[in-house]
This record gives sequence, structure tokens and C-alpha cells, in this order.
Amino acid sequence: MNFILSKLLLGNVSSVSKPKFNPLQKRIQNIKSIWNNDHQDDNGLEKITRLFLSSSQLFFPGIYIKYLANKKGTEYQDLALDFYVLLKVLFPFVILINNWEHLNFVVWVMIYFLLETILYIPTLIFASDLFSKPRSYKRSILLLFFNYLEIVVAYAVLYSKGNYLNKPFTNWFDAVYFSIITSSSIGYGDYFPVTTIGKVLVSTQALLFLFFVVLFLNFFSNKIKGKGYFEHGKQNHLK
Repeated sequence: MNFILSKLLLGNVSSVSKPKFNPLQKRIQNIKSIWNNDHQDDNGLEKITRLFLSSSQLFFPGIYIKYLANKKGTEYQDLALDFYVLLKVLFPFVILINNWEHLNFVVWVMIYFLLETILYIPTLIFASDLFSKPRSYKRSILLLFFNYLEIVVAYAVLYSKGNYLNKPFTNWFDAVYFSIITSSSIGYGDYFPVTTIGKVLVSTQALLFLFFVVLFLNFFSNKIKGKGYFEHGKQNHLK
């Protein structure tokens, strides 16, 4: 049974090479690399943005979870991060189902985790000069979907917190429904914002959809095609 679980969750452990530095050391080195212009001759707003994105990860739990998992073994890093991402997706659902959206502390904790998700993907793309390629770009796409789902459900919590729309939600899934409709830019008209806060929430979610899904999904899709995942006759798989 242990062998089956290990094979299912960890995969081919022997193919995972031990990195020279742990995740925390690599993040600090990455910040130094951006500061010293080791890999990109940027300055001004671009450099400030890259430094901010790279440094921001030190203020969230994700990198420390990877650091602790790395002590047990390199192969546990991805697994620990997978479970962490799933927990962050489930947390807004738990808030909605239990009607905890009116508990300010709980909502602020959710927003804290949401900020980590929003900042992580642009950090991965724009401010990761020293990081090696992932073992699987398919996994990156899958995690991107769960990151997007977390954002959708987290916004559903924010919509439920106040009377920002033309009418109240009758159950917790109505908030999720409205958030999905808003993020996909459909807008059936059964719910719509009537307050300034509601309009700000809808606007930021629409921008996140364009920024997060279109730009970043396109980035990872290009990476996958470049590695031969969808090209028949090629055995060019990442380890």
C-alpha cells in the first residue's frame, strides 16, 4: 500500500535530482541576481517591479512550505505545494458554506492567501532569473487552473460580505455563480453591482481574468508546445 501511494503521489523519485540550494536560498539568490542585473539589463520601473515581485514571495507561506518539504526530500516539494494550493482553493468554499464571510478576521486571512496567488504567477514569469525549469509544464497548467479557481471563489466571498449588488444572494452558490459569470465576462444581468465597492470588485476581477488567464495561460501553453507535449513522434519529455 505504501508503495502504491508513493508511486501515485511522488512518481519516479529516482529521476529527481537534488538541487544545490533549497527554495529559500534560491529565492534570496534570485533577488540578488535582479539587483545586480546578472541576467537582464533592466532599470527604473521594470527593475523595481521585478524586485517587488521576487521579494514578495518571502512574505507568504508557500516558499516556507517548500523549504520545510525540501528537508524531507526534493521529491516532496511539489507534493507539499500541491496540497497547499488545494487547501487555498477549499478555504473560500468553507467560508461560504459556513457563512463566515461576515467574520472580518477570516476574510482578511483569505485575502492574504489570495494576494500570494495573484503575485506568484507574475513572479514566476517576470522575476525568476535563476530558477530551473519545472519537471512538468502540464503541472504548471493544472496549478494555474486551481489558482484561477481560488480567485473566483475568493471573489465570491467578497461579493457575499456586503450588499454590493442589486439583490442579495439566496444561497452560497449564487455568489460562486456570479463570480464565475463575472470572470468570464458573460454578464447575464440577474446580478449586477450597484455600489462603488461592488463595481471596484467586478472591475478588478475582470482585469485579473484578462491578466491572469489570457496572458499566463498563453505563456505556459507556448512552453508546453515548445517541449513537444503535443507533437507526435517526439520523445522530448521533461524530467
